Amino acid sequence: MRITRSVAGRRHRTALVATTGLTVTALLLTGCGGSSDSDKGADADGNITLTVADFGQFGYKEAGLFEKYHELNPKITVKEDTTAEEKNYYPKLLQQLNSGSGLADVQGIEVGRIKEIVDTKADSFADLSKSIGVDEWVSWKAKQATAPNGSVIGAGTDIGPMSLCYNRELFEKAGLPTDRAEVAKLTEGGWDDFLALGEQYKKKAPAGTYFMDSASAMFNAVVSSSPEQYYDASGKPIYEKSASVQKGWDLAAEAASKKLTQGLAQFEDQWQAALRKSTIATVVCPAWMAGQISTYAGDANKGKWDITSAPGNTSANWGGSFLAVPKSGKNVAEASKLVAWLTAPEQQAAVFKAIGVFPSNQGAYELPDVKNATLPYFNNAPIGQIYADGAKSIPEAVLGPKDGVIKDSISTQINNMEQRGTSPDKAWGAAVRTIDKAIG
Repeated sequence: MRITRSVAGRRHRTALVATTGLTVTALLLTGCGGSSDSDKGADADGNITLTVADFGQFGYKEAGLFEKYHELNPKITVKEDTTAEEKNYYPKLLQQLNSGSGLADVQGIEVGRIKEIVDTKADSFADLSKSIGVDEWVSWKAKQATAPNGSVIGAGTDIGPMSLCYNRELFEKAGLPTDRAEVAKLTEGGWDDFLALGEQYKKKAPAGTYFMDSASAMFNAVVSSSPEQYYDASGKPIYEKSASVQKGWDLAAEAASKKLTQGLAQFEDQWQAALRKSTIATVVCPAWMAGQISTYAGDANKGKWDITSAPGNTSANWGGSFLAVPKSGKNVAEASKLVAWLTAPEQQAAVFKAIGVFPSNQGAYELPDVKNATLPYFNNAPIGQIYADGAKSIPEAVLGPKDGVIKDSISTQINNMEQRGTSPDKAWGAAVRTIDKAIG
């Protein structure tokens, strides 16, 4: 399954985060907008236009950061070129890298693609290790964008620490606790406890409702909590023997067989309608997911949802992106300065306040707009605390060049178990054939 956060997870603006005020500062802002010797894109008056190509919703427009950067650097104007779907954006990026033309000054890269870029295209990007504070990021985030020669080709934007979103109203109707601490206790043993809670829900569930939206989302959460997922440290695909993959698959198969899931492909029209109609009691919730729920469930369901910690005591990450600077650009030095500023703590906190995506820069965690953040839509859940606690204990995972292909293929077959009743053995066999054909 592709890291879905890059596609629909960025498409719509999230619920507003309630925080104390924070002014976006000029911290890490270098220069006064003039061009350097290495930048050849300035006009006769020294004005530079920097282009940023990304996908979905990075939050810079919503947070007003490009305008702020221009105020602080009057000779620099930033223009954003956004592709709605990452699945359309990435092939174009590869084509541009191969041809050496058409690239923006700054390019967004999804976490599910970063390993392939590091392995095959690192030489096409500027080394940012001297222009960003690499040690400020959660350690595993920085390593994901670090090439074997030590160059850092991407500055981390956001991450997706895991939580659990649940519909308080449906829980109450099913006779389950609604307090977030009590819900967390019921699942403290892990995802097996989560399914046991699902069986309790099913006994008294309101007619036409389901415990969870998608077993594939749970699968991804289980796998994402493990250091070893689809590849080993040598770069060999191990998905068939991976303990985390097998555990996630078995849990997904159990959820499908027990009809605990509505079997919906996340972010599609039916999934959106289910949120609006309140037929889903729980959704696996990386930080960015809350915005999707509030968007599609709508104002009528405000206050009916809440957020608690993810099942078990092992944190997980789902999603996140990077900003990279192509070497072929005419404004490499100024583009690198822009990337450093956009990913500094104050700016990441501003994006979190605007659209709810959680910072990868640890320096943001103690800023008021992150530390004190709550979500009014979700019964004022203290998301700053919940996500920061999770982010600090996420394991460093081994990434592979075709993680996205593997996840996509397995997700499709989990969906077949849910919707078509395909047996686990047949579904797994189909997934393996698809994956092996794709990755060689």
